[in-house]
Amino acid sequence: MRLTWQQRRWLMLHRLKQAVNAVAGWSAALLLAGLHRCDRVLVSNISGAIMRIVGPWLPEQRIGRANLRAAFPEKSDADIETILRGVWDNLGRVAAEIAHLDHICSGDPYNRTFIDYAPETIARFNHMKDDGKPAVVFAAHLANWELPAVIAASDGLDSVVLYRRPNLGAIADAVIALRKGLMGELVASSMGAPVALARALEQGRHVAMLVDQHYGKGVEVSFFGRRCKANPLIAKLAREAECPIYGTRMIRLPDSRFRCEVSEVNAVRDAEGRIDVQATMQAISDVVEGWVREHPEQWLWVHRRWR
Repeated sequence: MRLTWQQRRWLMLHRLKQAVNAVAGWSAALLLAGLHRCDRVLVSNISGAIMRIVGPWLPEQRIGRANLRAAFPEKSDADIETILRGVWDNLGRVAAEIAHLDHICSGDPYNRTFIDYAPETIARFNHMKDDGKPAVVFAAHLANWELPAVIAASDGLDSVVLYRRPNLGAIADAVIALRKGLMGELVASSMGAPVALARALEQGRHVAMLVDQHYGKGVEVSFFGRRCKANPLIAKLAREAECPIYGTRMIRLPDSRFRCEVSEVNAVRDAEGRIDVQATMQAISDVVEGWVREHPEQWLWVHRRWR
């Protein structure tokens, strides 16, 4: 059967896309392998410096500036630009650190070379790990948001991590291959993900996810005084499993170090005593807002959180 011109064009474009995807994946894997052999601090510094130069020329700069002005009307233009430079610096460092997650988390679990803990964080983590109960854990796009899952897995927490695959499948495969063995079980965002996560909680495991991005079908919450949509999945899972809710964050420190913190969040209950999904998501959003206010230069302001 002869193909029409439109069909031939579609086939050609499809094959071109496959070729580009394959090359991108191969290049990403090669780059990550090369970066893994380089000095972590040097690569992080270089990547951060590059993004401080390149970032302000990207369209996302306008998004970040508008978000910051709305969130912090009391800050001067100079303050806003300083925060944005920090945002780009952090993003550059996160990209470079993907290849060094194992190096960053090296050392004794409670005395790591590059990560600090407060005693209360260690106590909460050990309680969560040893109490024999399931739990849900939320994080935000602060500092290096990949690290909490690596730390939890290396310290023996039985966890399942929800993640979003990059758009280019081959690049996603390269990144996931690097994460395997470092993080807990990885579950890609999909229609079937909630079922897999609920099953993990039924088995007494711990489910973790990022909660600070726009979700069009989500519940309304207030974040920095502005209405936005939040994915209610974590509150729904906590309601069905009747399990605790924990929050975890990384804080980037000077000299290429980090501090890890774990806190417990009380779910909001309705008149019948069940977890109120919308109110609990608001409580979680309030915690994230507090984190961001402490270190605004380490959050992902260039994402369109408010729409």
